[in-house]
Amino acid sequence: MAAQTRALVSGKWLADAIKSKLVGPKLRILDTSWYLPKTKRVPKDEFAQKHIPGASFFDLDECCDKSSAFDHMLPASSQFAQYVGDLGIGNDTHVVVYDTSDFGSYSAPRVWWMFRLFGHNLVSVLDGGMKDWLANGSPVTSEYCEPDPRQFQATMNPSWVKSYEDVLENISTKQAQVVDARSNGRFRGTEPEPRDDVLPGHFPGAINMPFTSFLDASGKQHGTERLAQLFREAGVDLERPLWASCGSGVTACQVVLAAHRLGNPGVSVYDGSWSEWFKRASPEHIISEGEGKKG
Repeated sequence: MAAQTRALVSGKWLADAIKSKLVGPKLRILDTSWYLPKTKRVPKDEFAQKHIPGASFFDLDECCDKSSAFDHMLPASSQFAQYVGDLGIGNDTHVVVYDTSDFGSYSAPRVWWMFRLFGHNLVSVLDGGMKDWLANGSPVTSEYCEPDPRQFQATMNPSWVKSYEDVLENISTKQAQVVDARSNGRFRGTEPEPRDDVLPGHFPGAINMPFTSFLDASGKQHGTERLAQLFREAGVDLERPLWASCGSGVTACQVVLAAHRLGNPGVSVYDGSWSEWFKRASPEHIISEGEGKKG
């Protein structure tokens, strides 16, 4: 059962599990692909064409707080429980998440983090995602069989979620280190943001660790020695409180996953991330080498 608590599982492990017909109430696979509208990729349509056998589709834009002005903010516990229960997941189900990103991993760690946030630790990310899965010639299918719904109990850990107010206060108290997982250009303000109503930049005190730096060329996450080196080089002390941010709270979870693998499971996520910060912060709290926010 050790595999159930591993943060990452290999493509070989999953392919063997599928061959052994283990997919069912005790093992569920979720395609958690999500893309920014500008990519013109429609993950639901891609899922219908091809996915890992036995997988179901998890939609980040469905399982969220739809009353929020910001993208895919966290759902209530009851909403999460209902949504994943409908996907055939119970509290004894080992959940394996993957996405179809060209990076190998993009949105899957967000859903991995959500399960853990709502009290479910039996969750793993497929290392390398669909990119590595296809590179190894593992099977895909267009067939889909809807799983029987199950009961799922969710209890949220609120300390793992940070708000705009928390981050604002932290600028003066500096109690936590905040890592921003966006690309260096977006962080510095020299490359555009993918959302039209947001300019690039960062908030005071943020440390830039682009999420792609955690991945190797095949899309797999680096080994723990390399990850530890990356945090060291960025000046991040994993013994101290650590929060993660990005564009809208998705790739921030790559920071959480990397730190978790290094023995620090408690990294918090600023759910609104830069897309909320830019709209709400005053101009002096936006640092940019490009065009700043007008007062």
